[in-house]
Amino acid sequence: MKLIVANPTGLCFGVRRAIEQLETTLQDNREVFALGSPIHNPQEVERLEKKGLHVVETPEEVPEGAVAFIRAHGVCPETHRRLEARCRVVVDGTCPFVRNAQARARSLAEEGYPVLILGDRNHPEVQGILGYVNGTALVVSETEEPEGILQSLPKERIGVLSQTTQKVAALSDLVGRLVSWIPEVRVYNTICRATLARQESVCRLAATVDGILIIGGRNSANTRKLAEIARDAGAPTLWIEHAGELDRSWLEQMGSVGVAAGGSTPDWLIRELIETLEKL
Repeated sequence: MKLIVANPTGLCFGVRRAIEQLETTLQDNREVFALGSPIHNPQEVERLEKKGLHVVETPEEVPEGAVAFIRAHGVCPETHRRLEARCRVVVDGTCPFVRNAQARARSLAEEGYPVLILGDRNHPEVQGILGYVNGTALVVSETEEPEGILQSLPKERIGVLSQTTQKVAALSDLVGRLVSWIPEVRVYNTICRATLARQESVCRLAATVDGILIIGGRNSANTRKLAEIARDAGAPTLWIEHAGELDRSWLEQMGSVGVAAGGSTPDWLIRELIETLEKL
């Protein structure tokens, strides 16, 4: 069986930066409290918990005077203030691309645009971005029809941005729909370059292999997008969290297999998968 690894693949800049910040903080402090899972990968979270990480869901769950960590997804300004009010130290691991989306959302609202965000309204990144909008804001997913969502909005103008891990094709499709009935559509492409590069690498890979293995957490939005892109490109696709989930019967049908990993998949899990495949 021929094995081809997508290039680039695995940890994106923002997640790698956040995890490095978190590991440094754990080295300097016995306990660190992360607001939400610092990385959408259960195996990596388990590794970090053994070093002293505690995952909580609200600022009030962080003990007063403790050290808190903000994950790459970022938080809204109010949540940040609540953390600073009770913590000795707040380490902000927000991805620079997410910061850009937050800033774009704020500037659009300040200029009087209703803000439309392409993304998953329940995703922590989107929830954080919404907190930067002092005005009207709506969220639309790639599977929803924007016409129905926008019925309550003025039809003169709208500002559009995206969750950083969305597909470029979905953003293009949304904007194409909007310009057909709204005179002024102001768009910021806030999809991060690392996400785009990984999506393009999966597209290229799909054309050269018999099947694609996607490795990454099932709670990872960017990993899910890679699996969708691989399937849309016509490649038989198997999505696993770790090498132990490999389906040998699926592999037996493949003369060549591509491997791609979500932007929240740590290097050590990718290495384990490749080593397992090479032994088959």
